[in-house]
Amino acid sequence: MAQHTRKAFQDYYPDDVAHCYGCGRLNERGHQLKSYWDGDETVARFTPQLYHTAIPGYVYGGLIASLIDCHGTGTAAAAAARAAGQNLSGDHDPPVEAPRFVTASLRVDYLRPTRLGPELEVRGRLKEMTERKVVVEATLSAEGKVTARGTVVAVRMPEGMFEGAG
Repeated sequence: MAQHTRKAFQDYYPDDVAHCYGCGRLNERGHQLKSYWDGDETVARFTPQLYHTAIPGYVYGGLIASLIDCHGTGTAAAAAARAAGQNLSGDHDPPVEAPRFVTASLRVDYLRPTRLGPELEVRGRLKEMTERKVVVEATLSAEGKVTARGTVVAVRMPEGMFEGAG
């Protein structure tokens, strides 16, 4: 699956809400996580750098949480778009904008230490969806072993969230 040749869910975020440290395409210093459909699941891949260290040889738990978080909100956006008859995977004319979701709740269970070095894979599965809320269950794996799992409760970004920001 050549993910680099197609657009990720996060590539459809409107410019004014594409600055997230974890997944914002406009944040040059962020992780720029990219999520895609893989059948009924979603998938993202990320290779931690040496500075993502908790203790020598292992990934910082905060990075793991942020990958699950941003993949969860991306999955929520893609699921909501799909439910509305739009597909966030490919080029569209006219361009499609993804509905933007923010995290209402994040739970992460660390199952075993995650070694630093190998590419990490985050997989998401839709658990529940209403007009305003999407619940996503996710796993994070390294070298084919699940090292963390999480649940993201994502809600549609409130209208006016950025009013007065600057």
